[in-house]
Formats: sequence, C-alpha cells, structure tokens
Amino acid sequence: MGFKQKLSRATGITDYKLPSSYQMVGHVLLLKLPKIRSLKQKQKIGRSIMTLLPNVKTVCEIKEVKGEFREPVVVKLAGNGTATIHKENDIFYKLDTEKIMFSKGNLNERKRLIGQVKENENIVDMFAGIGYFSLGLAKFTKAREILAIEKNPHAYRFLTENIQMNKVSRINAIQGDCTMAAMSFKDYADRIVMGYFPGTEKFLPYALFMARNGCVVHYHNIYRINDVWGKPLEEIARACGKRKIKYEILAKKKVKSYAPAVIHAVVDFKVTK
Repeated sequence: MGFKQKLSRATGITDYKLPSSYQMVGHVLLLKLPKIRSLKQKQKIGRSIMTLLPNVKTVCEIKEVKGEFREPVVVKLAGNGTATIHKENDIFYKLDTEKIMFSKGNLNERKRLIGQVKENENIVDMFAGIGYFSLGLAKFTKAREILAIEKNPHAYRFLTENIQMNKVSRINAIQGDCTMAAMSFKDYADRIVMGYFPGTEKFLPYALFMARNGCVVHYHNIYRINDVWGKPLEEIARACGKRKIKYEILAKKKVKSYAPAVIHAVVDFKVTK
C-alpha cells in the first residue's frame, strides 16, 4: 500500500485529494495540499503523517515561494518547530524551513560541480544561500578560496553557522548584494556559480567583471521548454558581446522540472579575456 492510500485510510479523506509525494528536509516534512481547503482536515493529515512516519517531527504545507529572496510561505500543520538540520552528501545544512527553501532536486548538480573544480581555483558563489554549493566545494575540492556572497540576512546567518558546523575552511562569506561585492573582485574568479533564478541574466555583467581569463561560469536560470536552449545562449552571447569578451560553451544541462512546461537549466561557458 502506497503513502497516499495509507494516509487516506488513516484520515478518512478520499485519496484523490491527498498528495502522492512530499519532501523531507531534516525532520520536517513539506507537502502541498491544493485540493483541501479545511484547516482542520489539513491538521488531521499532519497528525496522521507523524503517526505513519515516526521520524517526522514537523509537518508543513508549502503554499508558494515568493520575493527576491525566494522565501517559502508555509503553514505548520503538526509537530514542533521548523528549524532543522538536513544531511546531504556528507554535508550538514542548518536552516529554518519557514524562512529558507532547500531544493533536493539540485543534488546531482551540486555533485557535478564538485567534479569540475581544479586545484587552487578561486571560486565565486554569487548567490550562496545557506551554502548549497559552497560547503561541498570547500569540503571536497582543493580550491584556493570560495567567495560566498549572500544578501538575505537569514540565509547568511545559516551560512556562517554551517561553515562552522561542517568544519570547513577557505570560505570567505560576505553578506551583501553581489552587484556591489563584485566591484572589489575584478578579474578574481577561475570559476563562478550563478545558482539564482529567475532573472539571472541581469547579473551576467557582474560575473564577467569578476571573471579572469579562462574562468568557467555555471549559469543557472529557468526557461519555458520551447526556449531551451535558444534563450540562455542568446543571453550569454548578448552579455559577452557588450563587453567584447570571447566565450566557449562547455556544457548544457537540464537540472530539473521547475513548473509545468518550465525547466531549470544550467549552461557552463568559458571566458577568454
């Protein structure tokens, strides 16, 4: 019997109204309940999940993600607090699921990036968050320094705590806007991670400013299916063309489905100055 069927039996709610999947972040279970309006029913679902899955300590409904900082809008249905520690690929991430999104769908991309890094690289993580990319780069590569820039004060606090908790060095964490921080790091980077979307194209000029000759840029954004790969290649060509910078496309990859007919994609390109 599947999760949906077990939950239906426990709650008495018709299974077509119940979710067939959920996301675990640490001890917090996140799910969507678009077909149920009653808060009492949702809370019943939360309590039943905690009975069915004893490792779950908190159940939350995730309604949307909004704003510049991609902050989740969640409602706690059962259990205790939303602060937790999530382990992935031998990295510990402390976060509050009420304030911070954690995308488990990016795990393969985080692993792929680690395998690309060469010894003594200077790396810029332009949108570091709680350390999604930076922590693994510091732990599993021989990079010289990882410059982790994060504007969101909540995410920055967790970033600094995660650096200490994972006992990693070589991360230089900066709180602030990457467009401002870039001005202090001209021709600094051997590798740049642009793991923010949507609207990542607005930040390409600042990445190119920080890139030294031979720098590899990992350019993430979201696109409608019909725009992959034409639109990201056009955005890269436009940004490099304005600065008369030559470039070479190294790889194109679909990271995951982001929404119906919308893809999270990454393009790796190498800069020649």
